[in-house]
Amino acid sequence: MRSVFGRIGSPRPLLAAAMVAALGALGACTGSTPGFYPQSGPGQGGGVPTGEVVGNGAVRVALLLPKSAGANAGQIATVFRNASELALKDFPGADIQVLVKDTSGTAEGGRAAAQAAISEGAELILGPVFAPAVGGAGAAARTAGVPVIAFSSDASAASPGVYLLSFLPQQDVSRIISYANSKGRSSYAALIPDNSYGAVAEAAFRQAVGRTGGRIVGIERYKVDPSRGVDTTDLKAKATALAASARRADAIFIPDGGGVPAYAIGVLTAQGINRNAVKFLGSGQWDDPKVLSDRMVDGGWYPAPDKQGFQSFAPRYAAAYGSQPPRNATLAYDATVLAAGLVRSAGQRRFSTGVLTNRDGFLGIDGVFRFNRDGTNERGLAVYEANGSGSTVISPAPKTFQAIN
Repeated sequence: MRSVFGRIGSPRPLLAAAMVAALGALGACTGSTPGFYPQSGPGQGGGVPTGEVVGNGAVRVALLLPKSAGANAGQIATVFRNASELALKDFPGADIQVLVKDTSGTAEGGRAAAQAAISEGAELILGPVFAPAVGGAGAAARTAGVPVIAFSSDASAASPGVYLLSFLPQQDVSRIISYANSKGRSSYAALIPDNSYGAVAEAAFRQAVGRTGGRIVGIERYKVDPSRGVDTTDLKAKATALAASARRADAIFIPDGGGVPAYAIGVLTAQGINRNAVKFLGSGQWDDPKVLSDRMVDGGWYPAPDKQGFQSFAPRYAAAYGSQPPRNATLAYDATVLAAGLVRSAGQRRFSTGVLTNRDGFLGIDGVFRFNRDGTNERGLAVYEANGSGSTVISPAPKTFQAIN
């Protein structure tokens, strides 16, 4: 899973906005719309739930998390559980209870957790986090006719009825290339990791450049070891090789994060790439102090959600749980608020396909978002310019999908 930890506005405005969005979804879905429907009515549970339960409302939803998985998965599970609890505290009278289940981060664990939650009356599943668990949970939920709002950033995990709330690489690439084109950039080179993320980013890059009528003058792919990370020797070699074709470009796309952007830009400029003539473009992975604190990336452009929401959310989370939340903590928060809002506003059709895929979308901590019927999502993203100590907004995030469309 790509690391994309979340953000928030002050409680009352955010909740009011979320409710407006939920009401808008209901109003947009008149008539008979086929799709996923709750398996039980309000207050009709599936018996006494096992495991942890957050909230005491009448409608049950599940939160599937990798509590017992390895590495830092347990930390992710704790953060997402806390964010969901905070959402209920911020939503007065939320008529839901959240059944927290462990997936172990695996396909079989996801399937078992979903089956257990559904047998206990869950009408909607939030999570899982990792793509294999999403696949397992989705298979069980589809059989039962229960929709899933998952947190994986792997678009291949999406399918009808299994919606991804995460930040997808395709959205990042589309936004930054579209913005670059609007500023007169039309000739592109790219330095891309040779891994699964790089493959997705490259495909999206080719499509986005094609849509804008631009041209690609060169692409180089550097090696990434799953256990040791980026091969800096190969990165230097590939950046050096790219420099020859990049002299014919007016924009160079470097989607990777961490130390890659600064190092690669350093190599390219040493090879004669003129920073005044070429604009360096990044992805949401640049939205990281480690990237933005290096002056080598000064002037680079990258897409990311509006920051104001997270800047308000983070101190409230810290006050409640004693630690700073990672960037994607708001995924669980927004998913929980969405579930509570739809229970309040949409009645029996609260989690139907027509309501969940309403084209007006919803407003969350990180701005507007909406689900497509294939399970992917669309988000309103801002564009930022790195300035050596952070970044500044150069193209604000749209407030509504009407502004995008």
